[in-house]
Amino acid sequence: MTPAAIVSKLWNYCNVLRDDGMSYGDYVEQLTYLLFLKMADERTKAPYNQPSTVPAAYAWPTLLKRDGDELFDHYRHTLENLGNEKGLLGLIFGKSQNKFQDPAKLRRLIVDLIDKENWSVMSADVKGDAYEGLLEKNAQDTKSGAGQYFTPRPLIQAIVDVIAPKPGESICDPACGTGGFLLAAHDAIVAGHPHMTKEERKLLKQGTFKGWELVQSTARLCAMNLMLHGIGGTDSALPLAVADSLAADPGERYEIILTNPPFGKKSSTTIVAEDGKVGRETETIERDDFWATTSNKQLNFLQHVKTLLKQHGRAAVVVPDNVLFEGGAGETIRKKLLHECDVHTLLRLPTGLFYAQGVKANVLFFDRKPASETPWTKKLWIYDLRTNVHFTLKTNPLQRKDLDEFVACYKPQHRQQRTATWTDANLTGRWRCYNYEDLIARDKASLDIFWLKDDSLEDSDSLPSPGVLAAEIVEDLQAALEQFRLIAEDLGEEVEEV
Repeated sequence: MTPAAIVSKLWNYCNVLRDDGMSYGDYVEQLTYLLFLKMADERTKAPYNQPSTVPAAYAWPTLLKRDGDELFDHYRHTLENLGNEKGLLGLIFGKSQNKFQDPAKLRRLIVDLIDKENWSVMSADVKGDAYEGLLEKNAQDTKSGAGQYFTPRPLIQAIVDVIAPKPGESICDPACGTGGFLLAAHDAIVAGHPHMTKEERKLLKQGTFKGWELVQSTARLCAMNLMLHGIGGTDSALPLAVADSLAADPGERYEIILTNPPFGKKSSTTIVAEDGKVGRETETIERDDFWATTSNKQLNFLQHVKTLLKQHGRAAVVVPDNVLFEGGAGETIRKKLLHECDVHTLLRLPTGLFYAQGVKANVLFFDRKPASETPWTKKLWIYDLRTNVHFTLKTNPLQRKDLDEFVACYKPQHRQQRTATWTDANLTGRWRCYNYEDLIARDKASLDIFWLKDDSLEDSDSLPSPGVLAAEIVEDLQAALEQFRLIAEDLGEEVEEV
């Protein structure tokens, strides 16, 4: 079966379960538990003949031979007991609950949908793409909030294309969500290096990637996603930590960092950096590796990414607009970043890309460099994909080809040979550079830079469709509301989520 056919088959059944009050997210979680048990059972048979990590009392055959209330009770006990195990089992089943209301519907999912397929025989591409399809459908359900963990795959693809990971390079995402960046990097290495040695292939599966995810339920989906794509497996540890990656410097360093940290939420703890300032919260974290103290989680992630990079390592970080212009700690961090790293590229993204609304985002690309008295950043190249560009999630979603010009301008292998498309003769060019001296002279060293004329301000005939306008107004209001919420929280006010 094709990935699309499998997704369609599994997803159609979700519509049946929604009548019982099960959400999309609940459904994907229950599928994850059952798929894991089925695949663990398959690996015990020929040609694999591997010992199962699942205790025999809770293995897949014990579900198949039960029905009705007996099945219901056994499924609940299975989830509880496996959640208490250590390692991979604990990661997949930790805090798991039975969300089914009807034993007959659970039985049908087990017998008719999951048991009918041999998942281990399917290629990693097929089952991995199928699971990715389910995660995307879950992200599209805006009520679930799952969209905040799902970065648009065409954007991830373009970022990975310009970062160009190679075999043997270590790759990290300190806010990995469902694993999109790690998987895209894995697929790019496989596709771009078909003649890897046996050792390189083994390292790719078991020693290349590391992810952190704070939310247990999201980490569970990430673990399954990695496993279905052939990274780790039912019988080995996954390169995933369920923890707050900002809590401490883990000590490990990586050649590549690819990440889209969570937007719009304050850290639950205060981080005390080299500036020595302390916020109001009682729980504080001392981070000598941080330049400035701030409750802005995205600024903290930017500092954290710098720490995680090896010398000459390269990073791509999705950041909201306020990281580019915020004063105080934001200004300090930008100046330090421009000085200690080579901040060479900024991709300005349009609205309408993310399932979580209110996101005005950019991608910042930089390389870590050794200590130096002179700034490492010489030129920042900016690609403006925002001005006069309009996407919507349903009618005009972002596609990989929309980023072709950016990838071509970036010149991954020949960054010294970049040429601007914006000139006096071409005032609509989206690619131009700014010198370090110009950047540092701007108010608060702001990187919030535009140069293209907004056509809709000049000519009412150039206005986008009413649907796009309405969506952009919603995005702007959501973004403004988030900023006001953060201000209120900084003033000590408790603000309820809408």
